[in-house]
Amino acid sequence: MKQFILNDKPDRNGQVRLEGGDYHYLVRVRRLAPGECFPALLPDGAEVVVRICSVDSQTVTGEILHGENSRPGSPLPPIILFQALPKGEKMDIIVRQAAEGGLTEVVPFVSEFSAVKIEKSGGQKFSRWERIIKEARQQSGSGTATVIRQPLSIDGLFTHWEQIKIQQPGVLGLLFHHLPLANISLHGYLDNSPEAVVLTIGPEGGFSPAEAERFLAAGFKPFTVGGTILRTETAALYAQAAVRILLWEKDSWEMK
Repeated sequence: MKQFILNDKPDRNGQVRLEGGDYHYLVRVRRLAPGECFPALLPDGAEVVVRICSVDSQTVTGEILHGENSRPGSPLPPIILFQALPKGEKMDIIVRQAAEGGLTEVVPFVSEFSAVKIEKSGGQKFSRWERIIKEARQQSGSGTATVIRQPLSIDGLFTHWEQIKIQQPGVLGLLFHHLPLANISLHGYLDNSPEAVVLTIGPEGGFSPAEAERFLAAGFKPFTVGGTILRTETAALYAQAAVRILLWEKDSWEMK
């Protein structure tokens, strides 16, 4: 077990109660019994050790032993993904990869060429995405509490973008597009040490010319991946990997 993420903080007595999927994982999969311990991560990022006090037919009760020290903050600025809703189960893949990669936030939205719309049953998908994030973080060991937002309309997305700019005026918005829109390198964009980075990925059909113009008018910077046209789920992974690697290695860049 690389890490187990607790959904809630311990009570004032330092105890936690685990049920449902958490119970199944600890008791049925890990086969842990009273007296045994396991490492865990609190919602605020603190690393702790939990000792199991009791196990009944549906609930595990544990107590926090030690280690309530928050992890050091990431040296990277927050990275947010604006993802146009793709068809099928591709969004599940995108959400999982975002959580494994330590992205701060995933914001699904409906663009002109999205093959799916915001459904009345979207709550079921949203719950699945939250579960996927937790599983991905536990598997990867990511200390970033990735947040998934309810799907937005295109207008709602730009409202959210304006809110981000108010909270973090130094945010960098990047529009990944299959057409050669770029007039500066990715190094050039990131060299200004942005407070946050927002990556915007289109659906299978890409963005319409009108949508691309709207993003550019809102302050997004164009960037292309070259002559290769990527699947939307591949583009999301490509974009976050490229940005994270460059930010991680920023101090070692060779300035010419």
